[in-house]
Amino acid sequence: MNGIHDMGGMQDMGPIEHEPNEPVFHAAWEGRSMALNLAAAAWRRWNIDAGRHQIELIPPADYLRMSYYEKWTQRLEELLVKTGLVTQAEVESGKPAPGTPKATPPLTADKVPSMLRSGGPASRNVPGSSRFKVGQQVRARNINPSGHTRLPRYARGKAGTIHLDHGAYVLPDTNAHFLGEKPQHVYSVRFAAQELWGEQASSLDSVYIDMWDDYLELA
Repeated sequence: MNGIHDMGGMQDMGPIEHEPNEPVFHAAWEGRSMALNLAAAAWRRWNIDAGRHQIELIPPADYLRMSYYEKWTQRLEELLVKTGLVTQAEVESGKPAPGTPKATPPLTADKVPSMLRSGGPASRNVPGSSRFKVGQQVRARNINPSGHTRLPRYARGKAGTIHLDHGAYVLPDTNAHFLGEKPQHVYSVRFAAQELWGEQASSLDSVYIDMWDDYLELA
């Protein structure tokens, strides 16, 4: 999507403020928002990429206004209703509808430590060799999908060099829309800063971007 969330390379967004000794959460509700997102995701009605895409669907003005965990909370409310886990009326009232059957949650308190340790690996074993090799010259495809993608706008159509092959991983572009995992190799691609930003950029700087097979073509 070419939405406001793809902010890489945009200007006039203000400085990145460094907060010394920044706490994990700035308020108790932020921790609860994270916990609710993890607990709800354990029902496996959506995946991490679908969750990211839901945040991309937040209207631009709201996206710019909201804090990080406000976006998480908005995303969760939308996904809970979309997948039928709750109704919009239940979200608004904060109470279950009369007669709603109770279900045992898949993520109980005793399972949380192991879940946090193991995470949800997206790596996959894919037979065969990779399409591209380290040192090979490639170009990021100039694609403008209407759905989710991890290919940043500022890199599309730009030439770079394969720096590292990370192995095969789930393709977010299809996984976000429940069209299959389509696992493929992911590469760290080195782009010269001047290739991305023009002659005014430093000739000494580079940007390394992780890119899936489908994002690349031979230069």
